[in-house]
Amino acid sequence: MNKIDGKTKILGVIGNPIQHTLSPVIHNTLCELMGINAVYVPIHVENDIEVAVNGLYASSVSGLNITVPYKQDVMKALKGIDPLAEKIGAVNTLVPDDGGYKGFNTDMPGLYRALCRQGVDPDGKEAIVIGAGGASRAVCMMLVTYGTSKIYLINRSFDKAEKIAELSSKIIPVRLSDCNSIPEGSYLMFQCTSLGLKEEDGLLIDDDSFYEKAEFGYDLIYNPPETPFIKKLKQNGVPCDNGLSMLLYQAVIAFEYWFDLTVPENIVEKVWNKLKKEIYGTRPNIVLTGYMGSGKTTVGKKLAERLGMTFIDTDEEIVKREGRTINEIFEAEGEPGFRKIETEVLKSLSDESADMSMISGAGQVISTGGGIVLKKENMPLLKELGKVFYLRADEAVTFNRVKNDSSRPLLKSGDSEELKNRISNMIKERKGYYELTSDIIIETGDKNVDEVVNEIINRFT
Repeated sequence: MNKIDGKTKILGVIGNPIQHTLSPVIHNTLCELMGINAVYVPIHVENDIEVAVNGLYASSVSGLNITVPYKQDVMKALKGIDPLAEKIGAVNTLVPDDGGYKGFNTDMPGLYRALCRQGVDPDGKEAIVIGAGGASRAVCMMLVTYGTSKIYLINRSFDKAEKIAELSSKIIPVRLSDCNSIPEGSYLMFQCTSLGLKEEDGLLIDDDSFYEKAEFGYDLIYNPPETPFIKKLKQNGVPCDNGLSMLLYQAVIAFEYWFDLTVPENIVEKVWNKLKKEIYGTRPNIVLTGYMGSGKTTVGKKLAERLGMTFIDTDEEIVKREGRTINEIFEAEGEPGFRKIETEVLKSLSDESADMSMISGAGQVISTGGGIVLKKENMPLLKELGKVFYLRADEAVTFNRVKNDSSRPLLKSGDSEELKNRISNMIKERKGYYELTSDIIIETGDKNVDEVVNEIINRFT
């Protein structure tokens, strides 16, 4: 954290209650990474929001966020309101202006940036919005603002949906009982109800054919990270995201307003990783080590599928980064050159391991190269990355698995006997390193893939 002195600017968030806000994590990290001498604090306001805002302006507070229950009431205390915030009917960011604060709504531009990060552009698309509360109103306005051609708004209380539909001719209210009347198509789908906050919550609409209409889904809830809505979309193979990305980007946009700058995406990524760790904690990744042919890739892919995790192969990451095959790297730079690149990729994975997907907390299954344990500096990196499983097979089993694989640089030449000896020597050389690095050893020689996967799951969870 920056040193606080007489030049430190004060930022904060007003709300009631306010003790569990994540905003200080985001903004203080941004201040530190951007080298800005400012500090961000939560501010509890019991009731009179106008008095509080005027007092904070008089105290030269450089910027404020507003959260529940004051996003509407604060508007009467402001000297100006941005047109988008006025349309939405809520303000969440205050920027000092002549004689007072000007109010903005960064929630919806934040949601738009979160969608763009996923490669989703609402322009020209059709959407389905579930729920008709304040959040739904804001989402509908965001979609209209950014060019969505048609929005079907579903709600139990049809009159509430009709009220929001008055905002734009593009918004079509739909009774919950008529949700299947929405034409077949490919829709952006937004879940804006509170369903999913409680463990016992179900879905407002529990019909697979309805979710088959989604090309992308977004749930404004971010804790828990996987609501029933998110789970349903994932079961149907639909890309999706939760509200944590909106929380992040609305804060970034507010920060940009306060300091008249643009936050680089590499800084956003670092804040994103810290935010996820803060709210979800760190779920260990699964790291698979072992000699060639031990089944790391095959087991890793099935394991990732079973656990809903992302699969990463370090050799594939090297090829992607270098634009060369493993054989080409070996031919050009030899094994030392390859090992150096391997360590750099491992460091990169370690730095970025929290950002495995936009659905936080899912974790990664990481399959590593057979010789990754040979460099001493790789051992702590592997441990940092997650729980390390050493997949072990004896020499005979290994030989039968790899004897015809010419894609492996260290096994490209020699007759059958030479190959057996080379494999035997390499396994003996590496065995101690595998064991030293591992948390758990799994014997794979006489087991099929499903048996190995089941054993890892049982010992991981």
